[in-house]
This record gives sequence, C-alpha cells and structure tokens, in this order.
Amino acid sequence: MSDAIVVGSGPNGLAAAVTLAERGLAVTVLEAAAEIGGGARSGEATLPGVLHDHCSAVHPFGVASPFLRSADLARHGLRWRLPEVDLAHPLDGGDAVTAGRSVRATARALGPDGAAWLRLFGDLSEGFDELAEDTLRPIVRVPAHPVRLARFGSRALLPATVLARRWHTERARALFAGAAAHSFQPLDRPLTSAAGLLLIAAAHHRGWPVAEGGSGAITAALAGRLRELGGRIETGVRVTSLAELRPCPVVLLDVAPRAAAAICGPALPRPVRRAYLRYRHGPAAFKVDFAVAGGIPWRNADCRRAGTVHVGGTLEEVAFAEGEVARGRMPQRPFLVVAQQYLADPGRSAGDVHPVHAYAHVPHGYPGDVEGLLVAGIERFAPGFRHRILASVATGPGELERRNPNYVGGDICTGANGPVRTVLRPRTAPHPYDTGIPGVYLCSAATPPGAGVHGMCGANAARAALRAVPHGGPG
Repeated sequence: MSDAIVVGSGPNGLAAAVTLAERGLAVTVLEAAAEIGGGARSGEATLPGVLHDHCSAVHPFGVASPFLRSADLARHGLRWRLPEVDLAHPLDGGDAVTAGRSVRATARALGPDGAAWLRLFGDLSEGFDELAEDTLRPIVRVPAHPVRLARFGSRALLPATVLARRWHTERARALFAGAAAHSFQPLDRPLTSAAGLLLIAAAHHRGWPVAEGGSGAITAALAGRLRELGGRIETGVRVTSLAELRPCPVVLLDVAPRAAAAICGPALPRPVRRAYLRYRHGPAAFKVDFAVAGGIPWRNADCRRAGTVHVGGTLEEVAFAEGEVARGRMPQRPFLVVAQQYLADPGRSAGDVHPVHAYAHVPHGYPGDVEGLLVAGIERFAPGFRHRILASVATGPGELERRNPNYVGGDICTGANGPVRTVLRPRTAPHPYDTGIPGVYLCSAATPPGAGVHGMCGANAARAALRAVPHGGPG
C-alpha cells in the first residue's frame, strides 16, 4: 500500500514524489502517457541523431531551484551546461545586445545605460539565492528575507514598459523587454516586470543553462532519485476519478485545475470547484523544431554564440506583438524565443547538422500555421536561414495540448499570468495547494510559483501535505 500517490510525472509531480519519499512515505507516481516527464522530455524529431527538447529547453530557474539544488541529482546523471553567451537580443542593422553571467560586463556593453543597469541588477543578482527562496514559494507567507523581497516587489509590481523608462537606449530597453515577454502578457500590465527582473538576475547569477543530453535528463535524474528512495512509477495509467485510486492518506495532482475538478468530482468543495472551472489560461506557444546545416547564420556574431536568442526587435515592437496576442489577434511579427542548446551541449548535433528550438507567442488555441512567420522572424536577423533548414517539425497549440493536457489551448505556462493570478494562483486562498478535500493537493504549474522546470510547485505542495500526514512516520 502506498502512503502517497502522485498523478502526473512532470517535473512538479516527480519533485513532489521525491519530497514525500525523502520523508519516508511509500510513493507511487501514475502517468497517463507512455513516457514520463511532461514538458521535460527529449528525443529525435527531425533527423536521425539530432536531439530536440519537446517543450522546456533552457533552465535559468532549474539551476537556481532550492529543490533541485538540494536533491543531489548529479549522482543520477544531471549535468548543467552553459553557453558562451547566455542571452542575445538582435536589432535591425546588425546590432545585438547580450546578457551574461557578469553583470558588470553586461552593464559596460550598454554604454550610457550601464550604470542604471548595474544599480538595478547588481543587487538582484548578488542576492539571487535569497530572492529565489522567497519568490519560488507562495507569496502569501512570512518571507525569509523580507527586506530583499520588498525591494524586489516594489519594482516587480510595475509594468515592464514603465520600468524600462529608467533606460534611455533602445538596446537596454529591448534586452529587458525580451525577458519580460516570458510572462506571456501585454507589457503595459502591472507585474510584467517581475519576469524580466528574475530572468535577467538569474542570467547574471548562474546563467541560463541546459541539461546535458536534453531536458529529459532532468526527468531521468528525478526518476532515479525517486526509485533510489523506493518510489514507484507506472506509465499508461490515466486517472479520471479519485475513486480509481487505492486508499492512501496523501494524493497529489500534477494536473491543470479543470482536470483536477474532473478527477475530484463531487467531493470537491463548491467554491474550489467554481474557482478551478473558472481558472483562466493564457496565450499559447507555436513551436518549431529545426535541423539546420551549420546553425543559424545570425548577422551579429554574438547571436551565433548565444544559448538563447529573443527575436522581436525593439521594446515597442515586442510590446505591440504581446498586446495583439493577448487580444486574440495574430501579429505578423510575433515575439520568438530561439534556443541553440547544442552550443553548450554539442552531443545534440549530428555532425554539422544542429537542432534549433524555436517558438512564437500566439493567441490561446490559435489554429493557424505560424511556421512561415517564425522563419521570417529569424530570417530578419539571419538572412539565408531558410536555405539552411534541412528538416522541420511544427507543433501548434492543439498538438501541444494533446501531448501534454496541462497545456490547455497551448498555454505552456499552465495559466494566465495576469496581475492577480501571478501572485494568487490557482485561486485566492491562503493555502494554494489545498483542494479542500482532506489529503488531496494540487501540485502543477497552476500553483505557486508557476511555470518553469524548477520542481518548486511540487516540492511546496508535498511539504504542505506532510504537515497534515495523519501518522507519525515522516517527521
């Protein structure tokens, strides 16, 4: 008999399982798909020998995650690899601005905006571990570092377009805009600065690494740690109701809120059910995997050395595209995230044929084909790119949801990052992981701190469950 059952084997489900098993519970993980990992999986997609990440690709919060850092996953094969340049943002005319592990070098390259950049990000990057300790947990709690969190919060509350006014050059504003756009929200909304601040501070602190051998290596390491602790994983088991589960004191659901409502059924308290069914999902991703001969011919040399490239032009262009997407309109120049993981992890390539991971921000559930716009967006800053493409595989919002039901409508954040839900997700409640059913908890990216392969949603939910375990086995 299991002390705990975890439904779903994404990074958060596995993190929850490991956290419970480390405290002595017998844990079983049930996964509907044939392969574990959710958004953290890898495999061939275009050509033989070319390794692609199925969804998550670059992991600034993974290397910073208190849970992943404490789990000693290196013993189970996880190796972080860093590119020469962490982040690049090209601009017209062959220019590009970069951010890396030296905040001072980044500031120097920003010229007249360097001093303002250093004032903002010097302190954030220096104290990033303390900041992560508080921001990667529920906000509605007593912070471990209240002064640092308050200083961060006063800036994070601002719309990205407002915070960007502290810089005067197009280059600094564009660099910040690209990071802030990871919120999948119009940049003139409150709290959109939070994503930009955290992501850039993470770059200056430990960088934006990839997992050697693909993002699936994170999943494999978590699974290895769980099995080491005696936990079990069963694939091909789709759970549609709590009644299908054998009795146990703890159940954690690594699923989207609407799926949790369906699984919990009438046992779910009415206010919680109403909140789960009303839970809003945000804009979507349209992903394309490319096999590229010789890599992308970026006009700017720094982009050819960067693990991640944000494609969108100026702050104004990025803000316009994100606003259009939020209003349900497909922009002709969508914001793109391009990952060149092979630069840090050459084993993903087949000779001179390299995998390129790219996705565009598109409206929720968008049914159209965006591959042409995506190629054109890269071609704008890398003339000749289309002629180097040997093979490509496009995955739109509908297919993303089919492969991972947590990505409702192609929303890879598992929820809209609006001003309220960025802080209070999945509902307004002091205990965000609690479903209202004794022993049943939600642990997906719909809970704090949200999207990213960091495992903190699962670890936090598991700790909440451990405080209520009805027997004295775990401490």
